[in-house]
Amino acid sequence: MEFSEWTSIGYLIAAALFIFGLKKLGHPRTAPRGNQLGAMGMLVAVITTILDMQLAEADAEWTLIIAGLVIGSSIGYWMAVKVEMTGMPELVALFNGFGGAASALVALSETWRYIEGTALPTGLQLTVTMVAAGLSALVGWMTLSGSLLAMLKLKGGIEIFGKWIKTPTWGPSWLNGVKVLLIIAAFALIYYGIDNPTDKNVVYALIGVSSLLGILLVLPIGGADMPVVVSLLNSLSGIAAAFTGFIINNSVLIVAGSLVGASGLILTFIMCKAMNRTLPDVLFKAFGGSGEKQSLTRTKVGSDADEVAMMLDGAQKVIIVPGYGMAVSQCQHQVKEFADLIAEKYDTEVSYAIHPVAGRMPG
Repeated sequence: MEFSEWTSIGYLIAAALFIFGLKKLGHPRTAPRGNQLGAMGMLVAVITTILDMQLAEADAEWTLIIAGLVIGSSIGYWMAVKVEMTGMPELVALFNGFGGAASALVALSETWRYIEGTALPTGLQLTVTMVAAGLSALVGWMTLSGSLLAMLKLKGGIEIFGKWIKTPTWGPSWLNGVKVLLIIAAFALIYYGIDNPTDKNVVYALIGVSSLLGILLVLPIGGADMPVVVSLLNSLSGIAAAFTGFIINNSVLIVAGSLVGASGLILTFIMCKAMNRTLPDVLFKAFGGSGEKQSLTRTKVGSDADEVAMMLDGAQKVIIVPGYGMAVSQCQHQVKEFADLIAEKYDTEVSYAIHPVAGRMPG
């Protein structure tokens, strides 16, 4: 059996792990295993690609790839361990941006080869490659800029030289026209790039237009709609990866990107339906609050452990509503132990009430 056939088998195993992992992510009990299967699938895909490159190109700088993997994995692990549960939405938004940036950089690298006159395709292959590169750049840079702004919005702002600057929420009605013009301009640049694949100005202009479009898409959106936006950006990062797979002719990247794009888009529509809104309403109509804090006076209702224990002693059905307090205290494991305890000791029926939008983002 030739090594190319082994490469296909490796990619097939990786794709299968992605699919099974995504399936298990659909239920809270199996979600951790699904996450592990997805990570294993990516590891198999990376190892297969490195071995394929090393055998196909003797002078391939695969050591740089391994160094990048080690550094990137270390940074990702450190960020995931360090982040608090309330900061998880910001981390997800940031990772979405990194995914979009990776796809955009691959598209930029491939386009730059053509600008330098290296391996410039012709005919239909040139058209397909340039369209895929243009769409990958458009979606990738838009995802990066939009995700960075979404992260700052979720965080509330950024500290610069010791001064806290709030992230604005601004979206007059005329801004929608600007977004449409930017989308038209982006597609016009992609079309122009097909006939002029060696023009650097097209690359610079597309990066600028795409980044500005990502910022303007997220800028008007308030806090109530941010989970929907993060889910949409997650979908866009997958779509960008799929386009990149067409550029470098990598089947597993197309499969993985398509899975992420489709699942993220489905989740986005589920969230919109839960809020009785449509996706165009979220993106093009100001809603969800400005993010400004208001001063409210309320009567504090206190309780103690003994009072709660008395209430639960005779309860036949208990509904646990995970909220911000559980995320702050990181007591999810204790809550699970408590639920198992009353179910076993008092034969109590325990259920969880999780909001279809806010419940997916515990911050």
